Amino acid sequence: MTTDGFSRPGSPAQEPVGDLVQRASQQLSQLVRDEMRLAQAEMTEKGKRFGKGGGLFGGAGLVGVLTLQALVATVIAALSLAVDVWVAALIVTGVLAAVTALMAALGKQQVSKASPPAPEQTVDSVKADMAEIKERAQR
Repeated sequence: MTTDGFSRPGSPAQEPVGDLVQRASQQLSQLVRDEMRLAQAEMTEKGKRFGKGGGLFGGAGLVGVLTLQALVATVIAALSLAVDVWVAALIVTGVLAAVTALMAALGKQQVSKASPPAPEQTVDSVKADMAEIKERAQR
């Protein structure tokens, strides 16, 4: 046996089986704890990256909204070269209202198609499987 407490491959084990099982159990427990610490550290790092990424996406969304507002102001200014400013603003507002109404109607339609949120096909499949198991168990 070596000084580290492990037998060399090929040498006869001098320890009782109970001691070997106990040591293996301790080593397995230590391995599981170490793996859990590693997983926790990895998930913490990933969580930080997701947080930073989410913040950057949020910032990009805000700047995108500001960009669209500037574009609307530009369109109003361009139209005001042909008509009065208030008419140009009214035209742009009407177009934006129409786009908003269309998007809301399409969104409502999609949400209606998704209702109810339960996975109906899976529920039906599980019910059919349970009926089949019960039927076979009665035979």
